[in-house]
This record gives sequence, structure tokens and C-alpha cells, in this order.
Amino acid sequence: MSERLTIALDAMGGDHGPEVVVPAAVNFLRATRDTTLILVGLEEAIRAHLPAGELGERLTIHPASQVVAMDELPSKALRLKKDSSMRVAIDLVKAGKAHACVSAGNTGALMATARFVLKTLPNIDRPAIMTAVPSITGSTHILDLGANVDCTAEHLFQFAVMGSETVTAVAGIAAPKVGLLNIGAEEIKGNEQVKGAHELLARSSLNYIGYVEGDSIYLGGTDVVVSDGFVGNVALKSSEGVAKMVRHFLTINFRRNWLTKLSALAARPVLKRFGRFLDPRRYNGASLLGLRGIVIKSHGGADVLAFENAIHIAEKEIHCNIPERIAHRVGGQLDAERLRATL
Repeated sequence: MSERLTIALDAMGGDHGPEVVVPAAVNFLRATRDTTLILVGLEEAIRAHLPAGELGERLTIHPASQVVAMDELPSKALRLKKDSSMRVAIDLVKAGKAHACVSAGNTGALMATARFVLKTLPNIDRPAIMTAVPSITGSTHILDLGANVDCTAEHLFQFAVMGSETVTAVAGIAAPKVGLLNIGAEEIKGNEQVKGAHELLARSSLNYIGYVEGDSIYLGGTDVVVSDGFVGNVALKSSEGVAKMVRHFLTINFRRNWLTKLSALAARPVLKRFGRFLDPRRYNGASLLGLRGIVIKSHGGADVLAFENAIHIAEKEIHCNIPERIAHRVGGQLDAERLRATL
């Protein structure tokens, strides 16, 4: 692989495909200098959205003849779509022709394909999906967000180790505060899996702060929040719904009459800052942790700005050597932490 960073983009994935991915790639390259991008997918569809003269040394097309539908069964995509834009982009990472892959495609198919092609790191049973969300003190990273519906205490412990190591790398936090999502902070609350994970984490070398409730995700004080994929996904989607509701009612009330419109005009600078802070596009790009390669999942409905942000996250994870860091942590320290947790 060349020294210049290379990222493969699934140009056909998501709700909008090349209509979003191609301009996002062009914008990314105009804002950076040392990274190359590979647009993977149906060549004719990709070229239809390319500005004249944009293809060159830093932006190329790698053809793929198939597309994974957003509602396609992961097993079907894995078995029958071996030349899909998603599969080919991941294959490029496996072959060493790209350092990372970014896709807005079907989450289940992406996880299944990435796990099949790239495999998991040693001592990691299951990959997990992690993303950052805004909080009053900056941001909070949550995992898992849907890859693993049913988890054991050991799985949750592994997620905590992966999340902590990743946040240390990308956010520069030496000892991230790790919380275990639960229905209460009291020791007696939670199911058996959560209680088991709590015991493992409490005896580990991680900076574990104990149980946290859902509101702690946004109130700050916790850098990494760990849960199974079912709970994590519900928490994230519920939060997205609340944010949309707040915007909806703010818009309605500020447009109610001439006086409220005048109030909106006066409050415009504050509202713009508030809007930028809560803008989900700034946080688009979830990491598939635990794989022998970097794969970033963009929201399926992402626009150009949001998908561009996902590419930036991939670039940062390449610079931080995330798979290597996780492998070192789990290989050199996870066994010791398990031993310590049993003493």
C-alpha cells in the first residue's frame, strides 16, 4: 500500500447513493491534501455526478456491478452480492489497496460483510458500532448501537475496552470515563448481563465510573457509555426524535405571529449556534470497532456535509491506527484485566 492515505467509498450505498457520495468526496479532497479516495460502484452513475476534471491522482473510480439495497437481508447480500459496491470497497481494505472504507449502506449487510471479509481482532468476539453524540461538556461516545442485540457480560466488557482505547486515540483523553448504561445507578438494578459486566469493569484497570442512566449521555461526565446493541440503538434513535421535535416546536412557535417572528430575528445568532451544536451531520460517522480494518458507517439518509464528515472520521482513525491500538490493548492487557477481574 502506498504511503498516501487511501479511503474506499461505497458510492452506491445509502438513500441517495452517488448523488451525495460523489460531491462529498470532491468537497473532502478540496479541504485536504494527503488523502486519496476511491469511488466504488456503477461507473456511469458515478460519472454523472462528477464535476468535469475532478478525476485524477487523488480521486479514482473502481467499478462494481451490484448494489446492496437498504432493506436487503444481510445473508442475501453476503451470499449473492459479491461484486456489490459495499463488498468491493471492503475487499479493497482487505487487499491493502485502501486504509479504510466508508459506506452509508444497509447496516446489517455492512457489518456482516465487513466481519466476513476482514475478520475480528484476536480476543474480540463481536464487533461493535460506536459513535459520538453532543453533551453539555463536549461529546459522549456510545457503543454498541445495533450490531449486537443480545450480549453477554464479557461482550460488554470487550466493548468498554474497545471504546476506551478508541476515545483515548481520537479524543486525546488519557483515561476516558466509562459508564455502563442501566435503568438506575443503584447496585441492585439491571439484568444479569449488566450486573456481570459491572463486576468485570469494577475490577478492571479501566476508568470505570459505574452505572449511568440515559440522561448521563447528554449531561456530560461520561466519555464512553456501554450497552448492548438493542438498548443503545433505541437510546440513540429516541434522542434523534427528541432533537427533531425540539426543532419542530421552535420553528412553529417562532413563526406564530409578527411578534414571535421579531423575537426569532433577535435570537437568530443564538439559534444558529444552538443549531450547529445539535446538527447531527457534525456527528455522522459510526465506527465498526473490533475488525482487522477500519470501516465507517454513515447514516443512510446523510447529505453531502454529513457524508463528508464520515470520511474525515475514517481519515482520523487511520492516523490513529485504531485497529492496531485495539489489538495491542486486547492482546497485551485484556487477559490481565480479565484475571484481575476474577481476583
